[in-house]
Amino acid sequence: MTLTLLALGIAVLLVFRVPVAFAFLGPSLVYMLLMGQSAGQALRLVTNASSSFPLLAVPLFILLGSLANHAGIADSLFRFAMAALARVRGNLGYVAIGTSVGFSWMSGSAVADAAALGKVQIPAMIRAGYGRRFATGVSASSSLIAPVMPPSIPAVIYAGLAAVSTGALFAASVIPALAMALGLCIVVWILVKRNPAIKAGRVDRAEVIASFKQVILPLIAPFIILGGILGGFFTPTEAAAVGVVYILLVALVQRSLPWKGLLQALKETVLTTGAIMIIVASASLLGYILARERLPQILTEAMLSVSDNPSVFLLMCMVICLILGTVIDATAILVLIVPILLPIAERYDVDPIVLGVVLIISLMIGLLTPPVGTVLFVTAAVSKTRIGEVFRGCLPFIVPSLVVALLCMLLPAAVMWLPNVLGL
Repeated sequence: MTLTLLALGIAVLLVFRVPVAFAFLGPSLVYMLLMGQSAGQALRLVTNASSSFPLLAVPLFILLGSLANHAGIADSLFRFAMAALARVRGNLGYVAIGTSVGFSWMSGSAVADAAALGKVQIPAMIRAGYGRRFATGVSASSSLIAPVMPPSIPAVIYAGLAAVSTGALFAASVIPALAMALGLCIVVWILVKRNPAIKAGRVDRAEVIASFKQVILPLIAPFIILGGILGGFFTPTEAAAVGVVYILLVALVQRSLPWKGLLQALKETVLTTGAIMIIVASASLLGYILARERLPQILTEAMLSVSDNPSVFLLMCMVICLILGTVIDATAILVLIVPILLPIAERYDVDPIVLGVVLIISLMIGLLTPPVGTVLFVTAAVSKTRIGEVFRGCLPFIVPSLVVALLCMLLPAAVMWLPNVLGL
């Protein structure tokens, strides 16, 4: 009954569009008061949750992506990819995906990717004769690669919650992220094949060379960041700091980051970090309450009564994430469910790294599903398109992410292959 009333309280607040953090925090504080728990204990719980050292990497990776955006790196990547793939039929669809892959090595955020690249990609595709649904769908969907491909902000949060190696989780995410990109390319190929109006262009070698000169220095950043983490030279937090310094140096050399852009990047970092930390703090308090009410034990018994197959457990986790992702922010869901699902995963003998990859991919799909799909709203805003139109354009592109999540459940050895090779 207590859990039911708590859930109803949160649901009512969400229906009235109360921000997720406060929708969690309000009923949780009422529970603490009614159950004789002190306000000081609640304060300690939320403070300890947001003062975790691994979470220090989050604002640094956010700053890294914001600096890369304001330094014009996203635009440079798009220009180079468009010039290099000019002779490929349907090239702008592949360019959108390829640019997202390249920018994801510096961003780690689907929202940042959608905002930075969508305003360039979508108008270019519409001018070239691609349908608006196709343009918004491929741009929004390809942005999901960013929070899966390292350095991934959700992965940093999960690693801190699950007490697993961030480097190992980064390594495990590489193959699924590339598989998502490949799946999106297949969907683009199918859709382009059905549209004979889309023609190939001609390669301008001068443009290829000029645009390549603009991206060669930024493209070194992923090797510094990921190479440093996976090679054991940096911790994720140190790698993020090194990446920020490197991007600043690149921007200084290329004179691509004005003072106004730097200040805007700092402002965006503060606002985004503040929002994430408030969600982490409030969700951690709610997680404490759920653990106190023995929800993990209740769920363990319920899941084991359904099946003792690890793949079935991961499938149930995926379904839970897909459902919750339609109404709640992905960060809040991670902070809320990871402490609950980890003990259950141990009973199923599921590697926490594999669980993390499945959860992150499943939750990112929620960014494309209404009513809370953040990437939908961002894409609609930058393209001046109705939300419903963007969502219909995304539908065929959601399939590859679902398939990759299912493959990660069925083939956990493939997920763990790279971390095992690197000895992480």
